[in-house]
Amino acid sequence: MKLRFFNALMFAALAVAAMAQNNIAEEVAWVIGDEPIFKSDIEEQYRQAISERVPIDGNPYCVIPEQMALDKLFLDQARIDTVEVQQSTISSEVESRLNFFIANLGSKEKVEEYFRMPLPRLREKLNEVYSEQYCIQQVQSDLTKNVKATPADVRKFYNGLPKDSLPYIPMQVETQIITINPVIPQQEIDEVKARLRDYAQQVNSGEREFSTLAILYSQDQSTAVYGGETGFQSRSVLLPEYANAAFNLNDTKRVSNIVETDDGFHIIQLIEKRGDRVNTRHILLRPKVSDKDLTDAVTRLDSVRNEIMEGKRTFDEYALFISQDKDSRNNNGNMLNEKTHSSRFEMADLPAEVGKKISTMQPGDISEPFVMINPKTRREQVAIVKLVKRIDGHKADLAEDYMIIKEMCEADAKEKIIRDWVIQKQKSVYVYIEEGWRNCDFKYDWLKKDNSTTK
Repeated sequence: MKLRFFNALMFAALAVAAMAQNNIAEEVAWVIGDEPIFKSDIEEQYRQAISERVPIDGNPYCVIPEQMALDKLFLDQARIDTVEVQQSTISSEVESRLNFFIANLGSKEKVEEYFRMPLPRLREKLNEVYSEQYCIQQVQSDLTKNVKATPADVRKFYNGLPKDSLPYIPMQVETQIITINPVIPQQEIDEVKARLRDYAQQVNSGEREFSTLAILYSQDQSTAVYGGETGFQSRSVLLPEYANAAFNLNDTKRVSNIVETDDGFHIIQLIEKRGDRVNTRHILLRPKVSDKDLTDAVTRLDSVRNEIMEGKRTFDEYALFISQDKDSRNNNGNMLNEKTHSSRFEMADLPAEVGKKISTMQPGDISEPFVMINPKTRREQVAIVKLVKRIDGHKADLAEDYMIIKEMCEADAKEKIIRDWVIQKQKSVYVYIEEGWRNCDFKYDWLKKDNSTTK
């Protein structure tokens, strides 16, 4: 069992930091090298696992400290290898997590109260924890970077699996999509721009704070709750038009010109630049789509559907020529699952409106036009979908599920490499386990390395 990042490392690290600030004495449970594992670390991770319903495969007072000990082995190796942390990536993740805390707890003050430390100290601790996790992942990645299963490897792995251990593959579908965006009258666009110009003028004149206007009016709900602040982001994370405007800003008291992106129309205020990252506030407005605009788009796609059904053109051709879905347009309209990088979707992974249509269709069927929310832009669009293939739920099969079995084969090979590395690494690192923490069925033989057993 591997308790992942915020289920494991973060809350323990923050809890220990808070205790240290209050001068609370710590009880050591394990020592790995010169690094202690405190009882409070273990208990905090256990509490967090319970609160987030993270399953623990075994006695938590055995499983959790062993996982922490393994992390310390990897961190020791990271120091030896002088792993360089990509600070821009870490800082972006930290700001994203802080924004998440603020949004869920309600304010910066409540975040400070919850973690019992000021926000700058919390940011520092989060940076430490994210950096450690990055180092652990980098060491593991370096150890397993050459793992690549051949078809023969995959076949041998599959044939060696007990039939009752083959994973069950839920029902999957392959589907094509054509989408068009309703035509928005220029008057509506002009009205949105006029509102944004008015907001910008209020901020530039000092009449109102940008953050106040963002809370009241921005349609980006993920940032509006904390004054439109995006947190530090790199250029590659931001939409291109937004990034160009944000990185060209230099005056924190002035507001950008109106910027149009796929999300809508923005005005932007610079908060701070740090190297290749920028922290901004923004207000997003999206032109409203009228019922008439939607009806016209539905009528247009209904005509397209009829022509496909009559054989005048294929679904693939219309997808290429008229679809406004950028991800599928140049792939014959085939939807791509971003989670698996394949054309297959479990029903839960499809956009809700698409899944609802597909659930009642047979392979080859084309839906009637329907309105859906673009999951990326959160804007209304009209779509038709074609069910290409339905694969019923089944035990994994080599012919049908080769890529899934290939991933299992490579994961097994990586696990063996990591296991062998840990066994060798244990031989060169001091290990001490306190009485009361030894009566465990550990995954690795730590007691053999426990120097206390020789005293």
